Amino acid sequence: MARILVVEDEVPLSDLIRSHLEKEGHSVQQAFDGKQALAAADLARPDLVVLDWLLPGLDGLSVCRELRRKHLMPIIMLTARSEVADRVSGLQVGADDYLGKPFSIVELSARIGSLLRRVVLDSAALSPDATKPIAFGQLVLDPSGHRATLAGMPLDLSAREMELLELLLTHPGRTFSRDYLLQRLWGDDFDGLDRAVDTQMVRLRRKLGNLGVCIEAVWGVGYRFRHELIEDSTNPTSI
Repeated sequence: MARILVVEDEVPLSDLIRSHLEKEGHSVQQAFDGKQALAAADLARPDLVVLDWLLPGLDGLSVCRELRRKHLMPIIMLTARSEVADRVSGLQVGADDYLGKPFSIVELSARIGSLLRRVVLDSAALSPDATKPIAFGQLVLDPSGHRATLAGMPLDLSAREMELLELLLTHPGRTFSRDYLLQRLWGDDFDGLDRAVDTQMVRLRRKLGNLGVCIEAVWGVGYRFRHELIEDSTNPTSI
């Protein structure tokens, strides 16, 4: 089963979540404030994080933002905040799901299961054995052949643009921080230009024509690929 990090300062609630998840076969680690959460994530590399919004010291929103700078694991945020704007804020900094308090432990378990299944599908899509082309509207990416087409016409993509497009297409809706993208795409070759990711995104958007609008900037965090086709986005412009 999965390694899950539960970040919740209410000890009885944290213990309840841990007990339920352990009964389902998961391995659970607990953290009770933001700094503990970041240290535990770096050390244990959990498969999923259950993260409370209202934490002492570093709040959950800040923790989520920091986690997204380094890690890709799914994050479910728990909060008593009920405003739509609050939920949007959580999703914009990189949370994958959001559950308001009070909540059913059964529903939390179901959402965890759903996100973990998505991780499995993502891993399969990114495995060396995954040779099937990835299609999104009139955009088709062939990872094994290192080529992409839009409305049947080949796209002139660099190796880095190809890797970036594959990452976005195989994780639709997932927010990637600039730091994560720098490490993933440039690694030790990064030349220190802090706008490198933004420049790469501008080029890729331009080459994707009208579909380029599906690459969305997430303020203060990074970028994500919109899951849904938007009206008229399937009609390519000249590249």
